[in-house]
Amino acid sequence: MAQLQILDTLLTNYDRRSTPTNHLNNATKVTVELYIRSFGSISPVTMDYEVDLYLRQKWQDDRFKHPNITEALDLNDPNLVKAIWKPEVYFPNAKHAEFQFVTVPNVLVRINPDAEILYMLRLKLTFSCMMDLSKFPLDSQVCTMEVASFSKTIEELRLEWKSFRPVLLGGGLRMPQFEIVKIEASDCQESFQIGNYSCLVASFYLSRSVGFHLVQSYLPTILIVVISWVSFWMDVDSVPGRTTLGVTTLLAVSSQSSGIQSGLPQVSYVKAIDVWMGTCTAFVFCALLEFTFVNYMFRKPPAGEGLHHKAKRKNLGGAENGEALGGTPPSKGLPDGDVVPEAVALTPAGLHSHIGHHHHRIETEQEAFARRIDEICRVGFPAVFAVFNAMYWSYYLQG
Repeated sequence: MAQLQILDTLLTNYDRRSTPTNHLNNATKVTVELYIRSFGSISPVTMDYEVDLYLRQKWQDDRFKHPNITEALDLNDPNLVKAIWKPEVYFPNAKHAEFQFVTVPNVLVRINPDAEILYMLRLKLTFSCMMDLSKFPLDSQVCTMEVASFSKTIEELRLEWKSFRPVLLGGGLRMPQFEIVKIEASDCQESFQIGNYSCLVASFYLSRSVGFHLVQSYLPTILIVVISWVSFWMDVDSVPGRTTLGVTTLLAVSSQSSGIQSGLPQVSYVKAIDVWMGTCTAFVFCALLEFTFVNYMFRKPPAGEGLHHKAKRKNLGGAENGEALGGTPPSKGLPDGDVVPEAVALTPAGLHSHIGHHHHRIETEQEAFARRIDEICRVGFPAVFAVFNAMYWSYYLQG
């Protein structure tokens, strides 16, 4: 109580408007330290992140020197905070800030016997972080926290980082999508028309964890592309099955792409995920186009086929469908008036052999060409997709 009474006496003639070194015409040096309790996930849509931190500031104020103050005085009295001089600092790149009041105002003033003042605040801030998403989600970002003097120029107030570990992270601090690679604390200077102001900046080098996007984006689209290749193993004239498979996989990869884009800002440049989704969509679409071409070539009549051959194919097709076999067979008259069916001379085995031979002769060239295209695509599509993967991952994972 005696030391608190001494403190009240010192505050009687204390002028909080003047800096501690105003009478010396020197700039007051303030040492700054940041202790980060939580580091929220960076939002690519709003390009900002939230932190809960302690702002610690130290400076020397000889006006609190007294021989009877022999131990540090820890005070959180709001009236005392208002009564003493404090550095008027702010966060230039903060979009929103809140002072913590639960359960008491989170502020501490410690007056040491050597007149060193520790001023600590707990704040919740939302900092802006302008990101380059050209390599998203294989990107690395640099986000900053800036602390600067608001009203005192560099001739009156100089901010300095603490000499050892000026930016500390709370134990067990983890980020959902990023890993903190390193932290750099440096100086900066805010220059305005009315003067130059001291400024500090803490740079956080962040590397995005790709595990989430591998599971949610890359692996599903790879599986969709692979499923679209099943069409190459289906029969050439299996129109319903191959059409359904091609359209379904195309809609699936389009839906996957739309879901990814909904959580990203509408930037004007191409992102890595855009290249991936666009290429996967192109592979699925090309598989559908390949079936369309193969089916057309399979059904296209051979070049130079006359009307006589088309009529024979039509009649043969009718026989295959049971039109001639189920009705009255063509007959040939005999001299004695008896009628003998012409088709009786053909046994079922002989008829099947005749039809199969005729069918093979008419469609061999077209069918072989169509099936050959499918066989080439069975190897070509996976090979080209593997080459694309090698180029994609080697380019976006470097540096």
